[in-house]
Amino acid sequence: MAGKIPKTNVMRLLDQHGVPYTPRDYSQTGAVSGADVARVLGLDPDAVFKTLVTAAPSGAHYVFMIPVERELDLRKAARAVGEKSVEMIRQKELLPLTGYIHGGCSPIGMKKPFPTVMDETAQLFDAVTFSAGKIGYQVELSPDSLRQLIPFTYADLCEE
Repeated sequence: MAGKIPKTNVMRLLDQHGVPYTPRDYSQTGAVSGADVARVLGLDPDAVFKTLVTAAPSGAHYVFMIPVERELDLRKAARAVGEKSVEMIRQKELLPLTGYIHGGCSPIGMKKPFPTVMDETAQLFDAVTFSAGKIGYQVELSPDSLRQLIPFTYADLCEE
């Protein structure tokens, strides 16, 4: 993990927009799950978020960001975006839809912007960490800084 962290497209977009962030590299650790990533990076797992993409019967797609150790409550998610229901998209749909692979999906730099909702617990932290768009790399930044690149709302999204 020593040495310079290679720039991902997410990092380049953050740089282009002058958004401050801290890059995180776990590429040499073997960490796979979000909880493992938080542990090897020495971060609070409640402040490390995963990016989930859903589809609604209306045909709309939505992005939800929740802490890595939590599960998305699909009913709460649907309510947050004004839909009757949402469901997770199939893994094979992720790359063509977003440009990202499973495990490397970031809310920043998707092929097209989708309405995004972050779990309300993010407001408890000065900074949150999430995928930098490539497996092995994360970015840490304040939610307010993230808002400079993507509009999002907060909602209660997680299962009890």
